[in-house]
Amino acid sequence: MNITDMIKEKMPLTLSEIVEIADKNKLRFVDVVLAETEIQTGKTKEEILEEVLKEFEHNLNAVEIGLTTGSSLLLGTTAAQLNNIEGTKLFKDEFVDRALVNTIAAQTGNHSLGLNPCAGTGDSCPYTGFIRAMFDTGYERTKVAEVAAILLKVGSMFRVGKITTGCNMEGFGAGAAAVAAATVELYEGSPKATERAMVMAISPTIAVPCTPRVMVPALCATHIGGAILVGTMSAGLAVRTDIEVNVPIDVMLAMATEVHPISGKTIVPTVVEFMQPFFKTKEPVEKLIDQTIKDEEKENIDKTLVKAKEIAKRLAEGSRPITNTLGEAVVGGSSQAVGSPTNTGRIAHFLTKGKINKVKIELYPELFARRGINVPGVLMGAVYGSSTADGKMYKEVMELVEKEKIEVEIVKDEEYQVQRVTIYTDEGTYMVDALNRGGGRLVLRDASPSRQDAVDVANKLGIVLIEE
Repeated sequence: MNITDMIKEKMPLTLSEIVEIADKNKLRFVDVVLAETEIQTGKTKEEILEEVLKEFEHNLNAVEIGLTTGSSLLLGTTAAQLNNIEGTKLFKDEFVDRALVNTIAAQTGNHSLGLNPCAGTGDSCPYTGFIRAMFDTGYERTKVAEVAAILLKVGSMFRVGKITTGCNMEGFGAGAAAVAAATVELYEGSPKATERAMVMAISPTIAVPCTPRVMVPALCATHIGGAILVGTMSAGLAVRTDIEVNVPIDVMLAMATEVHPISGKTIVPTVVEFMQPFFKTKEPVEKLIDQTIKDEEKENIDKTLVKAKEIAKRLAEGSRPITNTLGEAVVGGSSQAVGSPTNTGRIAHFLTKGKINKVKIELYPELFARRGINVPGVLMGAVYGSSTADGKMYKEVMELVEKEKIEVEIVKDEEYQVQRVTIYTDEGTYMVDALNRGGGRLVLRDASPSRQDAVDVANKLGIVLIEE
């Protein structure tokens, strides 16, 4: 069976399946990623590589702003300060040094004009910082594009898995795993090394919360920078040592996906469920254990592997081709806190008829607490139909709404993840009831005068709707 048939038989591929096919055919991890994309899109490898680089154009511009004139509420001009230092900035390794500075610059640019998000805007920072570092240190364009393809493929899985707040499935977690895989490619490591590196990189990120650290000065720099460091270290261990990694990447990613929504509540039981089958034991101890118990444990191992495969396949089925993975840029620094609520308001705007005289915004507690960054987004979407990328309107909207004497009511709603926008005009009342999701996406629960009209609007605008 040739590689095309092998891929078609299992499409859409999970990360473990990519490793398996690449290893069996003595190919690189990226070769299988590109081959699957050729089948998905009907495009040539050359066309895909060019489109992959195009996905990063906006974000690379954000890096440049962060390195020069950009300033962030949380990071200030840190990236520019580092960039102006002659020679070593943070690390003597030139590539890691550039990747770290560029990643911080991407976050600064993110807070200035927004980034095209993947799982969120957080993981787009190390992805883009890594790509810019390759350009800075003289890698050929084709190699940069291949590495970009790896970053986006890994990121596409996390994009599906991220459904609530949490750096474990975004900047730190997704970033570390993707950087690990990309670095193995630079080290010319094997597909198996790629898998081992990703598993090691994901592990320290599981259950790491996002809020409130993203609202604290400086801390997001160490989270997104940590993705570069953890990913680089994991790749080095995987390629340069024979360190044992006995957990498949699909199992590790499945565990991270399941822990994510319950982070901070009941973490340990879930970790044990997925990891206990892989605990190392000592033979002298095992001789003392009743065979019935060992048989039961073996059965649980088999169940865990089946469950992990189901979850991994779901992520693969929900991911888009790497040539269309990133969503529209989100100004304000968060595709969840700003992007998803803004898109809710934008859908409401295009359902509305008549002159707007009032906007009511209902947000669940976490979003309500972050109203300083999301209310301007909701209003620019609801009143003016502005996209999440409209940095100029984001800065001016509060003054414009006040000038036009539009009443604004902001309500804290206790229902988890609710973001509801109601627009009152001289012709009627229009409402969109949604649940928040990362990457600018949302669950559309209801709308008036018509939910179907709201779905049609979202599709026309390119707003991603997902199932509850």
